Amino acid sequence: MLHSKPKDDNYLHKGLRRDLVNLLREKGITDERVLEAINSIPRHFFLDPAFERIAYEDRAFPITANQTISQPYTVAYQSQLLEIKKFDKVLEIGTGSAYQACVLAELGALVFSIERQKALYDYVGGFFFMKNYPHIKRFYGDGFQGLPTYGPFDKVIVTAAAPFIPPKLIEQLKPGGIAVIPVGDDNGQKMMRITKDAAGNVKEEILGDFSFVPMLEGKNK
Repeated sequence: MLHSKPKDDNYLHKGLRRDLVNLLREKGITDERVLEAINSIPRHFFLDPAFERIAYEDRAFPITANQTISQPYTVAYQSQLLEIKKFDKVLEIGTGSAYQACVLAELGALVFSIERQKALYDYVGGFFFMKNYPHIKRFYGDGFQGLPTYGPFDKVIVTAAAPFIPPKLIEQLKPGGIAVIPVGDDNGQKMMRITKDAAGNVKEEILGDFSFVPMLEGKNK
């Protein structure tokens, strides 16, 4: 995964993106703003050149630090659940390749993203494409703690499988806010949407089955 030189985004890539968007629509993604964001972002920029020709398949790929760039359907599904509005403050746990963060930023969100893997944090810092999204703020830290200094947040998204719903993340969610968190372990994970009403009451919805790398506590140097 080397981002030292900007890559081309040619008619072939754009055609493959259109095909991917059509597939996501067929799979049930209905938010046209989310689909347009995915259509706008060259996913092959986020991957090793060896994956360039297959970057627009609907599957996850390995990246630095034994992590993965999420399947496009998963990115679209989580983004759709968040119901992003322009200028929403979004706390993202797990920057990874920064693809999900860029989709959120493309939707107009102000993204505050935490990455616990120092190698990935540094790596994304040198990624040329990030200059297109100055509203993405990145932090090296423990996702279970969130970012209390910068909260509260309109939305929270976790891009790794949490063993439980992290209480500090829900504390940092504004009344009226939405959190989307995959919860579970190697034996199975469920996508959960947590909403907080104006009075601060929390409602949990259990949605479909997904597969994510585990969310771990602390920082990894």
